[in-house]
Parts: sequence; C-alpha cells; structure tokens
Amino acid sequence: MLKTDLRRAALARRRALLEDEVTRRSDEMRRQLFRHFPVAEWQWLHLFLPIPHHKEPDTWPIIIEIWGEDLPVQLAVPVVQPDGPTLRHYHLTPDTQLLDNKWGIPEPVVAPEVLPAQLDAVLIPLLAFDEQGHRVGYGKGFYDRFLAECRPDTLRIGLSLEPPVPRIADAWDGDVRLHACITPEKVWRF
Repeated sequence: MLKTDLRRAALARRRALLEDEVTRRSDEMRRQLFRHFPVAEWQWLHLFLPIPHHKEPDTWPIIIEIWGEDLPVQLAVPVVQPDGPTLRHYHLTPDTQLLDNKWGIPEPVVAPEVLPAQLDAVLIPLLAFDEQGHRVGYGKGFYDRFLAECRPDTLRIGLSLEPPVPRIADAWDGDVRLHACITPEKVWRF
C-alpha cells in the first residue's frame, strides 16, 4: 500500500477505537518496552507526549514508571518550532510545566534543551509500519529530519497500536528506518 492510503486507513481505525482499548494497548506496549529493552541503562530517552484526540499510544505510563521506579534515565520531549518543519527537544521532569500547543500536544513551557546527539533511544509516534522497518507518520517529515540529527547508534523504536503491513510501496531512501517497533503483542526488530 501507499503511504497516503495507509495513513488514511490507520487514522480511520484509530478514530473507531474506544479509549479503554487505547489504554489497554498502550499498557501492553509499556510492558514490552521494559521487558525487551535496557531502559535503565540509557542516559537519555526521547519520547512523544500523546495527542489524546488522535488516540495515539499513551506514553504517560512509561514516564510514570520511569519516575516511580526512580530509574536513572532522563527524559526528553519534542517541541514544534515556530518555523514549522523543525523540532527542538527539552528535558521532562516531574516538575516541568506543560502547555498544549495549537495541535493539542503538551509541550514544556520552560526546560533545558536536549540535543539529538545526547539521545540513546527515541520512541517514535507512527500510524503504520512495515516488516522492513519503514514507517508512516502524519506526513510532515518532523521525525525524519530529527532522527537524521541523532547519533547512528541511537535506537529508533516505533510505538504502534497495530501490527505491521507487509510492505510500504512508496518507502524511499530518505525515510529513516526503525531499529524496532513495539506493538501490544510483540517487539518487531529490523
């Protein structure tokens, strides 16, 4: 399938999900993350804060577990910049004040900046992915540009509410592939 078709179909399926189902699947993905990845060994983990009305995977249980277990990993979250196509990244702590931006994404109001080169792993929002590790996002290219700035050894881990499709027909060389993708059922590695 083509990215536009996958994006449209995935958004429709998400809209049809009940909140309880998103919560259940997100909790399963949290379990998969801590079971299959050395989270406590990372210095920096980058993750997105979910947009509730898009029924994105909820990353708050991951954040709460890291803070609740007092794990040494530090958290960073993205902020869309006024220029439009770029992201900057900021330290997220229990004391960080958040404010929703115009898309309903919670963002830090005042926090120290974190550079992409500091990150050990990035949890990536997506709408669909394939068995080769290509992904379909919302189509703005934010994460392709951001991931290209990260170190080559930074783990790129997608979070998907659904299993992969066999192949994204219009994936291209500029797409930054995933190293792994966590679904509620399993971890896919590429």
